[in-house]
Amino acid sequence: ARLAALCRALRRREAEGDEAGWAQAREEAEVARRELQEVVRPLREPGYREALRRKTERARKRRLRLQRRKQEAKAAKEEEAARAAEREAKIDQWRAKCIQEVEEKNREQELKAAADSVLSEVRKKQADTKRMVDILCALEKLRKLRKEAAGRKGVCPPPSADEAFENQVESLKTLLKNRTELYEAEERALRVMLEGEQEEERKREMEKKQKKEREKLLQQKLEIDSKLFGDPDEFPLAHLLQPFREYYLQAEHSVAALIQIRHEWDQYLVPADHPEGSCIPPGWVLPSLPTNDTWATAVR
Repeated sequence: ARLAALCRALRRREAEGDEAGWAQAREEAEVARRELQEVVRPLREPGYREALRRKTERARKRRLRLQRRKQEAKAAKEEEAARAAEREAKIDQWRAKCIQEVEEKNREQELKAAADSVLSEVRKKQADTKRMVDILCALEKLRKLRKEAAGRKGVCPPPSADEAFENQVESLKTLLKNRTELYEAEERALRVMLEGEQEEERKREMEKKQKKEREKLLQQKLEIDSKLFGDPDEFPLAHLLQPFREYYLQAEHSVAALIQIRHEWDQYLVPADHPEGSCIPPGWVLPSLPTNDTWATAVR
């Protein structure tokens, strides 16, 4: 195309009579002709076509080799992914087994701690049912992995096999679900019974605790009364301190006396920060210990 354009330019300048332009166009056309001859020369050589064919064949083989390597790498990657998925499935199975063993140990400890043997039996049935459900899930996952691996190899199971497998799995799941619901109902009933027994046991423990608290408070009261009014076992009813004892304990035997004593105490109620008074103590004000021997002999 370039040489044809130069030839047209030569004819045009020749028609115009432009000798300088014609000489320049002729020189350019000669250069283009020599370049074209250099390009065409190898095509006229005897072995060039064969060399070109070999070169093309090498390029084709190289492309095929690269494509084959790419396909092999892709297949190896898919195979590695399949192996990784299988390893992951085995790891999940191992992890689930470890978790299941830990859960079984915990359940065994709980079962050993349970007081009722029937509840322990129900929990064992529940554990077996859960293990069966886990086995079903593992079977489904394993079949899926094997089906994918077979699909990559070009082996596809018939749809009837998938349908039969799914029907069997759904049937087993329904059966396990019914058993789980039955066992849960039994466990709830047993738990209600055990909670009732535990509630009664807590009530008994609370009553024992309250009884101990009452005995402790009574003992503290007896100690305080003994410090204030003396031990009643050490002196008869006609003892010198008996009138004082009856006076200070009259509120425990008479409501009118309690009201009167409370009225007298209420006259002295003041705020906690009052400078001329203090709050009423919640109990008896115990005497301090003797500070010298003379006082100790008087107390004795």
